[in-house]
Parts: sequence; structure tokens; C-alpha cells
Amino acid sequence: MQAVSKGDGMRGLAVFISDIRNCKSKEAEIKRINKELANIRSKFKGDKALDGYSKKKYVCKLLFIFLLGHDIDFGHMEAVNLLSSNRYTEKQIGYLFISVLVNSNSELIRLINNAIKNDLASRNPTFMGLALHCIASVGSREMAEAFAGEIPKVLVAGDTMDSVKQSAALCLLRLYRTSPDLVPMGDWTSRVVHLLNDQHLGVVTAATSLITTLAQKNPEEFKTSVSLAVSRLSRIVTSASTDLQDYTYYFVPAPWLSVKLLRLLQCYPPPDPAVRGRLTECLETILNKAQEPPKSKKVQHSNAKNAVLFEAISLIIHHDSEPNLLVRACNQLGQFLQHRETNLRYLALESMCTLASSEFSHEAVKTHIDTVINALKTERDVSVRQRAADLLYAMCDRSNAKQIVSEMLRYLETADYAIREEIVLKVAILAEKYAVDYSWYVDTILNLIRIAGDYVSEEVWYRVLQIVTNRDDVQGYAAKTVFEALQAPACHENMVKVGGYILGEFGNLIAGDPRSSPPVQFSLLHSKFHLCSVATRALLLSTYIKFINLFPETKATIQGVLRAGSQLRNADVELQQRAVEYLTLSSVASTDVLATVLEEMPPFPERESSILAKLKRKKGPGAASALDDGRRDPSSNDINGGVEPTPSTVSTPSPSADLLGLRAAPPPAAPPASAGAGNLLVDVFDGPAAQPSLGPTPEEAFLSELEPPAPESPMALLADPAPAADPGPEDIGPPIPEADELLNKFVCKNNGVLFENQLLQIGVKSEFRQNLGRMYLFYGNKTSVQFQNFSPTVVHPGDLQTQLAVQTKRVAAQVDGGAQVQQVLNIECLRDFLTPPLLSVRFRYGGAPQALTLKLPVTINKFFQPTEMAAQDFFQRWKQLSLPQQEAQKIFKANHPMDAEVTKAKLLGFGSALLDNVDPNPENFVGAGIIQTKALQVGCLLRLEPNAQAQMYRLTLRTSKESVSRHLCELLAQQF
Repeated sequence: MQAVSKGDGMRGLAVFISDIRNCKSKEAEIKRINKELANIRSKFKGDKALDGYSKKKYVCKLLFIFLLGHDIDFGHMEAVNLLSSNRYTEKQIGYLFISVLVNSNSELIRLINNAIKNDLASRNPTFMGLALHCIASVGSREMAEAFAGEIPKVLVAGDTMDSVKQSAALCLLRLYRTSPDLVPMGDWTSRVVHLLNDQHLGVVTAATSLITTLAQKNPEEFKTSVSLAVSRLSRIVTSASTDLQDYTYYFVPAPWLSVKLLRLLQCYPPPDPAVRGRLTECLETILNKAQEPPKSKKVQHSNAKNAVLFEAISLIIHHDSEPNLLVRACNQLGQFLQHRETNLRYLALESMCTLASSEFSHEAVKTHIDTVINALKTERDVSVRQRAADLLYAMCDRSNAKQIVSEMLRYLETADYAIREEIVLKVAILAEKYAVDYSWYVDTILNLIRIAGDYVSEEVWYRVLQIVTNRDDVQGYAAKTVFEALQAPACHENMVKVGGYILGEFGNLIAGDPRSSPPVQFSLLHSKFHLCSVATRALLLSTYIKFINLFPETKATIQGVLRAGSQLRNADVELQQRAVEYLTLSSVASTDVLATVLEEMPPFPERESSILAKLKRKKGPGAASALDDGRRDPSSNDINGGVEPTPSTVSTPSPSADLLGLRAAPPPAAPPASAGAGNLLVDVFDGPAAQPSLGPTPEEAFLSELEPPAPESPMALLADPAPAADPGPEDIGPPIPEADELLNKFVCKNNGVLFENQLLQIGVKSEFRQNLGRMYLFYGNKTSVQFQNFSPTVVHPGDLQTQLAVQTKRVAAQVDGGAQVQQVLNIECLRDFLTPPLLSVRFRYGGAPQALTLKLPVTINKFFQPTEMAAQDFFQRWKQLSLPQQEAQKIFKANHPMDAEVTKAKLLGFGSALLDNVDPNPENFVGAGIIQTKALQVGCLLRLEPNAQAQMYRLTLRTSKESVSRHLCELLAQQF
């Protein structure tokens, strides 16, 4: 440090430091320091006034003694006096002493503030820099109160030097982080945005850090920064390393500034089309540069290059609007999965977890399944293996569920103890969600208990019992399987619990086989009795009394067990009570009474699985991006009754910035089950959750769930009461300017982030069948402050009330900071409609009222039922719909790259069935479907003709209703 070196002439300081270094013991050092402190104290109290040099020297000595770990209780006033010096070295030491030793409660703070004000007003750039550094170092509330209004003026003043602008921007950022309420927003905010165009990249870097932080709390004030940030980013990524000589780091132009600009852009939704095109070019350039050979073999070059690349991928994921970029990002991350650097492999796995939840990139992620499985098996670092498990969970769907579950079970045998419970929960969730038949599900859960029984929580085995009880077709197989599992010499206690319950309920289904006769079943279970805990013994006693009802021939044997002294005089009151009551019941009750009391358990009320909620609680609120699946798996409703109503993570800003998982607040808990006589589980399925229960058939289950309760039914009395009066369209504000663009994103997909600013994130997950739909809205509070009077309302503009019925449930009026609430909407299409309903969200944040109005993503194509037909039938129907008013046609220029796979995905997402070998031109797309409404059905045929050379499309729709033709044509044309 030059200010305290021999070169500055402070010979006494240099001698003192040398003496301290030469001390042979701690006692000698303390003795020398005490001697020096006495000398300095006498100098400060002496009659002779000290000159600036002496004050500086003695203050430096005090600072050095403090840094050695000794308390300093004098000299502060002398340091303050140095601030008024006109010599740089003296002023510098004064500010240094104050920054280190003066706290915010000091009585000298007013004198210090006056000296700082004088330096800020001096317009001397050196003195202004010292003052700003001191303010940032102390950063107290008193400093913020004194200078929060002055620093912005310094920052945007036209005559302020670049170095001072940098210091002012970072100083203001420090004050805003410590006392955000004291930094006023004003005219300077619009002027500070233009610093992004400053010629000095140091100023731009500092200003970007400031604007990013301010924009997170005040997005509207800084939304003009988006176009400027894209412009600056474009200039950086297209420049050569020699163009930005002073800011090029190992051949990477301005990497820190590039990262900051990309983070700033993640504070906002995708920009306008003109700006978006330029931003897309920038992101493509960054992805292209990642493929180029490295210009240096040094690690600093690859670190800087990859930092920009990963931030660009985070922005692509956040926008979730460019399928080509998402697929390219996925392919780039796939290359990193086999990189020799562990950190790169970890980051690639983490980012791909988020990409897997996007409808556009999910298939691309799945292509890397073998690499991810290999990482799970061979990685040395446990954190990388954990991310690999997260990615397998995220990329799982019906097509690869058996492979992934099998690999995770195999890995579980050797997995680290720290992550075994998490792996168990994930296997249980995937097995249930993607079960193609329930025998595989039962086998998987029992295998899970065998491999890692200690880590199988109650939620897991409770859930398998619920499903077996509710499914007649799997009860016999489950009984046979657990009977075989219990024959193992070493059997986990959780297996005994599952076996005890299932054999007690359904053991009669396998009693016809001599190998599993009733006496054999009883002896097998009772052989485990003495090895089990009290809770398991209690369950087994309930199984025994069930056996008396199922198998009267075992009555004498079981009564002998119950009559044994070890049971009737058991030290545990629960076991004693059960033994006494069951023995008496079996002795005095008639056969009919016994059969009534001990009849088979009725099916459990259809509940949601609590396993996912437990997994989210274990992972924590910041990790839901890997847990929540925002995709709609077309086949996931084959058996399991529909997709999980879990928060969506589509379009997350970054792996660490999203609330959807929102970031993992569970939905409201299901109502408790009533415990009937002989109920061994007694209301165990009471957890909140994510998976609609497994109904008899998906079609019937879905439609019955969506059917609104009749007014006179008991269910109607339990339903949430509707608000007294919903506000009409005239009572709410107009939709936000980007409402149409946000709605357009959901025409071909059902899940994603509908709206996001720095206060609130609204996620959507929906499913539709026939003329019915269910939508889950997830409201995430992104701040640390509670939302008050939170009130989301669905409004029907115009005549929409007669065309679309929306039944809503109320949500909590308070939303805690960082928390999330869920709202369920049941939707019925009465007849065709053109305008979507509006979603009005009102709440108070920090005392200030907030209101926004969005268009709910419910469009007529959501009630599209795909229809398969042969070419002959298609053309026959096409000719029948030949009236001019039945056809709508549009020729338009492609707004996105013309990719056949993306086009196919969008048409499928639109709702129609794609018909192969119908159009003579194989490049064309032909589709058919029926719009289902309560009043009527509207048949629809479509034909999309892409012209790659001209970058044009021709879209033709024919339906039996003119308004539907025109509306569907407009909706679909906007997607290309």
C-alpha cells in the first residue's frame, strides 16, 4: 500500500512495523505496542499542535495496531481532521481509518458527513472518489439518509469524470442494498439507463450492476434498458478481441459486462420482435463461438468463455420462446456432460434440468439419457451424481420411465447415504406417475423397500397401500408379491408393514394355493412379529383379527397368540389394549357381527399423493426447477388420471431464480379421511400434493372430477363459496400491453409462466378433455414482503358468461414472502367463443396497491379433440365444407425459422390430429379435429403449406361455422 510505505517518507511507521516483526514473543509484541500507544496518546494530548504529516503517521500506526487485533479507543478525531486536508495522502489515510474503525453509531458521524459533502461538492475527481469509497465502505443507514439524494446527481451529471461515475454507480448500489427505502426513484432513473450507451466500458459495467438490482424492484422504471442492453451486448459479441483491448480477458471481449447484461435481460420477458431478432442473433453468436476452437489453452480463457455461454443459456431458458435456441442450448450442454472439468459437468446437468421442463427442448434433452445414466454410475463427486439424478427425474416421461426407474434403483444400492431418501422419493413418484400397469408399480415399490428400506418414508408405503386398496385388478398380484417378498430371511420392517396390511385385506385372493394357505400366511407374518417395533406389532395384531374373519380355520391359533401373557400383559398400552379388545371381539361376536366390523376396507377417497410435497420440502424452496415438470405428456393420462397439478418451471429465469417450483410451495392439503372400524392407516393420506389419484379410467375419472357438484349435494356444501360478486370488466383496468403476446405463447402449450415481474410470478398448468378443462394457477411472491389483500378474480367480458363457465376457488388473502399459493379453475365450454376471460390480480405490497389484468390462456382450440381419418374420408369431408363462409385462409411470412419438427409439435399442441399420407405434397401438414362445446360440436379440417424458399406459409381452415374458421386461422397463424 503506497500510502504507508517508505516511499511516502513515514520513516517512523516503517521502523515501528520492523520492530513488531522482530519481536520474538507475543509478550514482546504487546509491550512494544503499548509503548507506541502511550507515545501516540501523549503526542495527541500535547500542547504542541501536530502538522498533517505527523497526524497521518500516527493515525497509520493506530490503523496498523488495529489490524493486528488490538482495540483502539482514541485517535478518531485526528483521523476526521485529516479529511479536511488538501493533500491526497493525508485525506486518503483519514478516509481509510474511518472506513475501518468508525461504526455507524459514532458521535463523529456528523463531522464525517460534512467532510464528505465538501469533497463531493469540490468537483475534484480524486477527492470525490475517496468520499464515495468511504460511503460505500461504511454503508450505514445514516450514510444513506445523508447521501442517497446526492449520489444520483453526481452519477448523471454531464461533467462527471468516468472514474467518478463508476464509483458513484457502485456506491449507490451499496446504499440501495442496505437501505432500499432511502434511495428515491426520480428523474435520474431515465438518465442512468442511458449510461449503457457510455463509451467507457467501466461505466457501463458499473451502471449495469446498478440497473439490474434496481430493475428487480422497479421493473417499469427501467424497462427501456432492455433495448439498450441488447444493443450493447450485440456490439460486444460481434467485436473482435482486439476491438476492446482494455476490456478483453484472455481473448474474450468484456466477459464480465456480457454476463451482467445477460442477467439484466433476465429481469424482463422477451422483448418486442425487432429487439428480439437482434437478441436472437447475439445468442446465436455466443452459441456459435462456443463451438469454435479455443484461442488459448489457459483455464482463464475457458472460464470467461463458459461464463458468458452459461448466462446466455439461462436467458434462453428464461424466455422459453425460441425452440431452435433451446435445442441448440441443449446440444451445447450435452457436449459439456463429458467434459473433463467437474464444474462444467455439474453446471451442464443443472441447466439441463431446467431445459427438460420446456416443451420445446424436452425431446432434445432425452437424447442424452445414456450419458446422464453413465454420469450417475461413474462420477466421483457426489454433488454431480445428485444433479444427474435430478436430470433423470426431470427428463422422465412415459417412453423412458421403466429405463430410468430401473437405473435409479440400481444406483440406489450403492448411492451415498446423504441422497438415498431423495432418490427413493423420486423413484416412488416416477413409478406412480408413469405406471403403464400396476403390477410394475407394485414391483417397483417393493423393490424399493428391499433395497433401501430405511429410507422409505411412511408417505411411500402409505401410497402403495392406497393404490392397491383402490384397484381391484392389482390386489391379487400385490398379495402374491408381498407374500413371496416376506419369505426372504432378512426382511425390512417396512416390508412387514406393507405385507401385513395387504395380506390382512386381500390374503383370501391367494389362499387357494396350498403354498400360501391361511395357516402359512399367518405363520409367515407371525415369524416376523418379535423382530418388529411396537407400531408394526400393532398393525400385525390388526391383521390377525382380520384373518379370523377371512379364514375361520385360523381362529384358534390366533386366539392363542392374543391370549398369551406377552400380549395381554404387554408393557405397551397400545399393544395390550388391542390384544384384549381383539380377543374379546373374536370370542363374543357372532359371525355376522364379526364380518360387519372386519369387512374389507372401502376404497380410500381419491386423494393426491403426498410424496412430491415431501420431496420438495426435502430439497428446499430454491430447488424446485428440477422437481416440477411443466410439460404436458400426451400419454401421461393413460392410467394415472391426468398430469400432476404441480407448479410449472417452464420459462424459469435461471436455475436459481425462479419461484415456480415455484419453487416449491405445496398445494392446499386434502381433507382428512374418516377412519372406519378396522382402518389400519387411520387417515394417513393427509399430505398436500401433486398427483391426482388413480381413477378407474382416465376419461371417466377426469370428467367426473370436473363435473361441478349439484347444489343439493353434500359436496356442494363443502365447496369453497364463490365471492359475493365478481368485478365486471368495467371494474378492472385494461389488460397489460403485453397481454396478447403472453396469451399467444399458450395457444400451442398448456403449461408455463404466464406473467412475471419483480414482485409476482404467475404459473399455469392446465389440461382439457372434451368440453371440460381444469387449470391450476400458481401465484409466487418473489419478494421478502408479505402480499396483503391478495385477490385474483376471473372476469367474463361481454357475452362470454354465456359461452364459457369458469368455476374458481378462493385463495389466501395473504401471501408470505417467497411463498406460493395455488388456485384451481374448473372450466366448461358452453359454446364457441372468440375472446378469452380476463384474470384480474389485486394486492397490496408494502402498503401500496398493485393491480394487473391478464388474458387467461383459455382459447377455443383448447377444446379441440383430435380426430384420425383416412385420406378418402378427409377429402370427402373437405369437399362438404366448401361454402365460402366455411373456409378461412391466410398467407403470411414466417416469423420463426421454418423447422418441420417444430411445426409438427406446434400443430399437435394446437389440438388437431396430424394425418400422414393424405396431402400429395409430403412437405404439407394436414390435420383434423372436433371443437367440443356443450351446445354443439364443430368439425375442423386444416392444411398448412410451408414454402421454405419464400419463407412463407399458406394456412387453410374449414369448419362448419364461419366465426370458428376465422378465429382458429388467426390463432394458428400467429404461431409461425
